[in-house]
Amino acid sequence: MDHMLLLVAAGFAAGAMNALAGGGSFVTLPALIAAGVPSVAANASSTVALYPGGAASAWVYRDSLGVICGIPVRPALVATLVGGLIGALLLLWTPTRLFDQVLPWLLLAATAALAFGRTAGPFVRARFSAGLRTVLSIQFLLGVYGGYFGGAVGLMMVAAWSLLSAANVKALNAPRTLMVTAANTIAVLCFVLAGAVRWPQALLVGLGALAGGFGGAWLGRRLPPTAVRTGTLVVAVAITAAFFVRAYR
Repeated sequence: MDHMLLLVAAGFAAGAMNALAGGGSFVTLPALIAAGVPSVAANASSTVALYPGGAASAWVYRDSLGVICGIPVRPALVATLVGGLIGALLLLWTPTRLFDQVLPWLLLAATAALAFGRTAGPFVRARFSAGLRTVLSIQFLLGVYGGYFGGAVGLMMVAAWSLLSAANVKALNAPRTLMVTAANTIAVLCFVLAGAVRWPQALLVGLGALAGGFGGAWLGRRLPPTAVRTGTLVVAVAITAAFFVRAYR
């Protein structure tokens, strides 16, 4: 019963976080592992569980889609889908023990990108102009990351786009939710077909995430960007530190 409540609550929090700025897997992944699910299966189950909530958020934001760093959405979507497929297959081929060692570093990369992306953005934009190939290449790599790990891929997208565009976090919410959902669509299909999902735990997380996705998207239209970013960063730092302790204690 304790694990059931933990997973539903983690799903709700993660769904809201994904709708606001991303990073929901920072909550669901440790919750699933705490419930006894091995890390690779936990990551696959987390991706599947959060998928409906992410799709719900994408639907809420459907009227707000625009360009990404000056690039139309459709080619970026294709690049994300292809990258998501490759990343999902890589995860399925990764041994659990190796993934346990890699996981904290993936979390650290996402946290660092969120923390320093805004500061580095003006510096990069003043010296570098991103064209179609550059943006699509970055989006492909983000798709690989999303399909492989899933955790904080929304944060990674916002951080990368912030380096190339001056748009604020709230303006990037709509394309971010679409691209994350796209990468997760391919990953979910791969994980389900491979039998990598722990369905009882994933369903509990998914129920919470579905409610959290709607609530978070509603809040995302009303909260100031600074509050969204700060709250997400605090959660990211805490969970990253916890996973380093878990992997290397």
